Amino acid sequence: ERLVESGGALVQPGGSLRLSCAASGFTFSLYAMAWFRRAPERELLAAISANGDTTYYADSVKGRFTISRDNGLNTLYLQMDNLEEQDTGLYFCAKSGGPMYSLAPHSYGAWGQGTQVTVTS
Repeated sequence: ERLVESGGALVQPGGSLRLSCAASGFTFSLYAMAWFRRAPERELLAAISANGDTTYYADSVKGRFTISRDNGLNTLYLQMDNLEEQDTGLYFCAKSGGPMYSLAPHSYGAWGQGTQVTVTS
């Protein structure tokens, strides 16, 4: 199982970024996925069910971030708008243990290496 994040960058407050997570080595469409941020504590930001019908957002990103997935491309996305300095951190995607996501980090068994997002003026 392999997850590879990309799209992190240096951006000014108010800007936007789109993170991608390319998955391989497992049947992507059968598993819920999530995005976490480590800054420095690990925080669950958003999660999406295997079929994409159900999503979860942390209060800190609700209304600004959008999680989505393309099961045909085995790719998870995180659209981040109206970025704030406190969004700075290392962003990881993670694979859940089944088709529905969990809010517990220990439920995620595969992690990417992370992509850095820095929001600064």
